[in-house]
Amino acid sequence: MKALIINCSPVRTGATAEIANIIKDEISSKYDTKIICIDDYDFAFCKGCRTCHKTAECIMEDDITKIIKEFDSADVIVSVAPSYWADIPGQYKAFIDRCTPWCDTHEPHASIKEGKKGYSVALRTGPGMHECEKIIKSIEHFYGHLHIECKGSLGLTSIEYKEDVDPRKKEITDFCKNI
Repeated sequence: MKALIINCSPVRTGATAEIANIIKDEISSKYDTKIICIDDYDFAFCKGCRTCHKTAECIMEDDITKIIKEFDSADVIVSVAPSYWADIPGQYKAFIDRCTPWCDTHEPHASIKEGKKGYSVALRTGPGMHECEKIIKSIEHFYGHLHIECKGSLGLTSIEYKEDVDPRKKEITDFCKNI
């Protein structure tokens, strides 16, 4: 079984990446695990042409298909996203927009293999959970249109820097026990 962890932040070495690494360490004994960072891929914004609504394919050729192949080959997907102005980072939102050909919002549509389980982790610098809840809802909404079953989520507040993650490690490792 394969697990894909996606760092939804454009920062490859920050707090989000640190959390992704902890998750990888915790679940690697159960899964063949891979981490990707959204910023390691080059793709354009959706043009809104809706060609994919008729053809189930995007007119643009870029790294979106590489990311979708990673999603397709995984049995478990964990999206780890920081708060950028109270929601997912723009890079991850742009990725979601470009996944329209694979989403069940229109017919025909392409698809990834069924039976996947999805988890979401949200983090923010402030003390309230409201932003984490919004991020989790955004990810779970996306998962739903890909037919990825939402199995769990974790919200982490008061995390701005990589150093802020270590005191929260037990929460993260406890969350991983259910993955």
